[in-house]
Amino acid sequence: MTVIADSGQLAEFCARQAEASYITIDTEFLRDSTYFPKLCLVQLSGPEETAAIDPLAEGIDLDPLIALFDNPNLVKVVHSGRQDFEIFYQLTGRLPAPVFDTQVAAMVCGFGESVGYDTLVRKLTGQQIDKSSRFTDWSRRPLAERQINYALSDVTHLRPVYEKLKRKLDKTGRAGWLDAEMEILTSPDTYASDPMNAWTRLKSRSNDRRYLAVLRGLAAWRDSEAQRRDQPRNRVLRDEQLYDIAAHRPGSTEELARTRGVNADMARGKIGRGILAAVEEALALPKEDWPVPMPRIELPDGLGPLVELLKVLLKLRCEEQRVALKLVASGQDLERIAADDTADVRALSGWRREIFGADALRLKHGKIALSAEDNKIRIVDLESR
Repeated sequence: MTVIADSGQLAEFCARQAEASYITIDTEFLRDSTYFPKLCLVQLSGPEETAAIDPLAEGIDLDPLIALFDNPNLVKVVHSGRQDFEIFYQLTGRLPAPVFDTQVAAMVCGFGESVGYDTLVRKLTGQQIDKSSRFTDWSRRPLAERQINYALSDVTHLRPVYEKLKRKLDKTGRAGWLDAEMEILTSPDTYASDPMNAWTRLKSRSNDRRYLAVLRGLAAWRDSEAQRRDQPRNRVLRDEQLYDIAAHRPGSTEELARTRGVNADMARGKIGRGILAAVEEALALPKEDWPVPMPRIELPDGLGPLVELLKVLLKLRCEEQRVALKLVASGQDLERIAADDTADVRALSGWRREIFGADALRLKHGKIALSAEDNKIRIVDLESR
């Protein structure tokens, strides 16, 4: 068991790993009571050496770790690494690269939709991960030996998982299939926390642009306030309250106090003043600056059955190619393909077009058909008949 809580030890460890071809990475963090994740532990493993780095250790300098993540010759291996990378982006304003995410690689290799880490380890290595310490408070010190061992097991098991998936991808020629997904994972846009975009996370079904303008302003105010306090958004104001306030658009403390979940003291306080200012500012915007709702796809009459046929084709082709459906096309993608041959969806470009998109268009235009034979679905080429 190796725990690094000293700057010198960290520098030496990172220098040794810099010579490797890859490292596996995992983190332990807390986010129950904060807006930003609190990094509590970083687990790293090279092909021959593993360590847990304590970022909470007094005086520890993480610059060698950051330099290791910046090393362009070193592949950083993660499993479902978006939350880990969000932490690194918040710390440094940069993202590790190049990256290999074993969850995405597993989908490309036919292990199903968003396969869990413990399932992947069991299938590829035959090992069972001990999950008894998964609900640890990682901010408490000292950490017990069993907790450290649990944390380190995540990156030690990740080594053979990575190596086996990489060999499989190289053998099948599918390594390039990960490129677009890794670009998303390593793009700063994925982690940017602009309060003005916070409203897009909400699940409002209204298309009223004035309502959406107020909702956007309220969501931006709430996000800024949550960041300032470093508290979860719902500690400031719940989503349901945002919807109610946006719908009623209170213009006074008294009106705000009649909103569900807002009492008189809250309406008169700093929170109330912030809410009323956000509503007033949003209502003052010219109409051309109101948000435009995302257009809903209205399928022309008769296209519903075609979408269902495309779903069957997608499942058939993904089973044949042993790749997860989620990685190739979504239900909305299929609707857009049914309505438009030139739809801007990933399924109509690159490797996705090769294994599905081209056939989807051929099915749409009657050049192929689907047939049931011997309890299986088969593709029938109608052009050759």
